[in-house]
Amino acid sequence: MTWLQRYRVRSYVRNSIWILPVAGMLLALVAVRVVSALDGRLGLESQHDPGAARDLLGILAGSMFTLMVFVSSSLLLAMQLASAQLTPRVIGLVFKDSLTKMALALFAFTFTFALSVEVRIRAAVPPLSAQIAAYSCLLSFGFFLFLINHLGKFLRPSGVLNVVATLGREVIRSVYPRPFAGSELKSKAVDGLPIRTVLSNRSGVVLAMDARGLASLAQLYDCVIELVPQVGDFVAADEPLFRVFHGGADLPAGALYQSVAVGSERTLEQDPAFVFRIIVDIASKGLSPAINDPTTAVLAIDQLHRLLRDVGKRMLDEGHVRDPAGRVRLVYPTPDWEDFVPLAVTEIRQFGCTSIQIARRLRAMLDNLIQTLPAERLPPLRQELSRLGRTVERYFPELDDRALAEASDSQGMGGKRGAQSGSGGGDSIAT
Repeated sequence: MTWLQRYRVRSYVRNSIWILPVAGMLLALVAVRVVSALDGRLGLESQHDPGAARDLLGILAGSMFTLMVFVSSSLLLAMQLASAQLTPRVIGLVFKDSLTKMALALFAFTFTFALSVEVRIRAAVPPLSAQIAAYSCLLSFGFFLFLINHLGKFLRPSGVLNVVATLGREVIRSVYPRPFAGSELKSKAVDGLPIRTVLSNRSGVVLAMDARGLASLAQLYDCVIELVPQVGDFVAADEPLFRVFHGGADLPAGALYQSVAVGSERTLEQDPAFVFRIIVDIASKGLSPAINDPTTAVLAIDQLHRLLRDVGKRMLDEGHVRDPAGRVRLVYPTPDWEDFVPLAVTEIRQFGCTSIQIARRLRAMLDNLIQTLPAERLPPLRQELSRLGRTVERYFPELDDRALAEASDSQGMGGKRGAQSGSGGGDSIAT
């Protein structure tokens, strides 16, 4: 199986909500046979009336089926509301949520097990099977209450933002594994003209790539491979996808195609900029006139602050893979510091240009990052701080309002001015 096939299977399983429930049903069919055989081998018999037991198990099975329908319908409605209020990108997070999958799997198991036990009751009630069915129903109802509590917290703006930021930190640390050491390689271009250019065989967004596999291919054919689009970029059919340098004339294009995944929508797996995109979209939706929720935007800035610090403390000169001899075999573009800072600040500053709360929170973030990050990271931050000052001057002609908007406030409005201007406040956000 190629890397691309494994990636597609892994992504489908991770993003599918039906697989675990179906597995729960199959497990229930196996379990009921095992437990029924154990009842017969042990010679256990219950004193309960078989007719009453059949009726009770039928009611429990019907209740579990109703519960599954209710949870599924409520989940779809909650996703629609959350996507309308926050961003449509949150739908994928719900389908990946392990607790939701486990709950549906438990409900499917209990429904199938109770129904299977019911049809097996004849002259006597198998006690072990009946008890497992009954207690599974009780466990399912308890887990249902826990699921409601979990989804209620998960689908709130703070819950979604925290989940996205946590996933984002994992992506950042995988794409940029080394801590900042004071200097970075800005040029990732390959010297010379390409021997050949491999065009994309389909249109879509570059989702992920097999960096090790491409480097091994380059080593095998003694060449250098360049992935032209950045992960997260849209590439149209017949546009350059790979360039091959210094050899590799006989490198099969099919092997290259099997090392990159192209799909319809960006994912978080290898795309750190997409994390910022999701959070900025949530902030922008909160700042829209239709919703007018600047506090949600402040919560988003909290997480952007956390992520910018994490990016700023890492070496961003990755984008190449070397062979064991130290020769560069794979080159690919990655976003750098000058990409992350405007992405995190520009749209929020523009959409929140009339909000004193947003201006104060952005200033607190920029002031804190300027004081806590290495000197090499400061020019883009100072540029954004200057742009923020000009925006405040333009949209707040009243001196009193301008004075409020020019203050630094970690809460936007209501916090202590300059609360995050020192390193202590910054460390508290980074945790």
